[in-house]
Amino acid sequence: MSKNGRVIVAMSGGVDSGVAAARLHDDGHEVVGVTLHLWDYPEKGPGSHGRCCAPEDQYDARRTADALGFAHYTFDRRELFERAIVEPFVDAYLQGETPSPCTACNRTVKLRELLGIAKHLGADSIATGHYAQTGRDEMGRPFIAEGRDKQKDQSYFLYATPHELVERLVFPLGASTKTEVREEAVARKLPGATKGESQELCFVGSGAHAYTDFVRTRAGDRIRPGRILDNQGIVVGEHDGLHAFTIGQRKGIGVALGKPAFVTRIDPNDASVHLGSADDLMSFDADLDDVVLAPGITLDVPRSARVRIRYRNAGHDALVQPTGRSTARVRFEEPARAVTVGQIAVFYDGERVLGGGRICNARDS
Repeated sequence: MSKNGRVIVAMSGGVDSGVAAARLHDDGHEVVGVTLHLWDYPEKGPGSHGRCCAPEDQYDARRTADALGFAHYTFDRRELFERAIVEPFVDAYLQGETPSPCTACNRTVKLRELLGIAKHLGADSIATGHYAQTGRDEMGRPFIAEGRDKQKDQSYFLYATPHELVERLVFPLGASTKTEVREEAVARKLPGATKGESQELCFVGSGAHAYTDFVRTRAGDRIRPGRILDNQGIVVGEHDGLHAFTIGQRKGIGVALGKPAFVTRIDPNDASVHLGSADDLMSFDADLDDVVLAPGITLDVPRSARVRIRYRNAGHDALVQPTGRSTARVRFEEPARAVTVGQIAVFYDGERVLGGGRICNARDS
């Protein structure tokens, strides 16, 4: 990013994007704030307590831009978000999968839309408040890497960033911790500096039954009840829909077996939920589809990597083997727990993101 070049900053109205914009503004860049309006929340009912795209968040983004003295624009992308993220999210749960909508959103909505807006506004770079970093390999090709704050690192969600965009991305918070960013926001007296932080999906909201209520409300008569079976294939109960279960789940199963029981398999063919012990959750292999690789990375031969199988996962030493043009198999050195269909497996070389793919199958041998 050239000094004093124009940069658009994705602004959610929260602490992170506000500090990212402030830092770039301090460095003398021509900052343009951009907020994507992705979702509207009902006043009552499931999903009414979401944390993103609420009117007050858009207002806080605008107030931050006004306070720092740069332009801010809001772009309506609700129809795209509904089609590309929300509908597939509901469909996945109905098929017994556990989707990763944040990775999909960065890949198909947020970053692609920001790239188009940057071109339209003549911006050299695109900045976000993600806790991630960028670097260049020995050939000068850009790559994304983990942020300094490993508790907040968001490189996992950026594994499929379009190659054209990797060259333009800037992460002003990558070398900072969340604590440092929060303290800076307060010191700068930025709007929203003391806002709380939610770990829930931005469009679902919070609460013990938020996900299941959201899916049930939108799925209607597509909800399929079915049987609950133990690891011997014996029916031990019934359920009201696959969307209420995920691999590794222990609470809220609806049956008591007199011993710890976990969801070990969800079969969309007959809408059955299978239970087992903690040992039954361990997998040595995982099959991936829709594999996307970072610029300059190939998967012509098996490659050793650290593989994160979900966001809150430090990673497993594994061998990533190509099985097709956009498919691969991950063989873990030690068995991994609760490898879940629908989640994303992201490959790393040290802190560098190599790529990733969607988990479509897991095996215990």
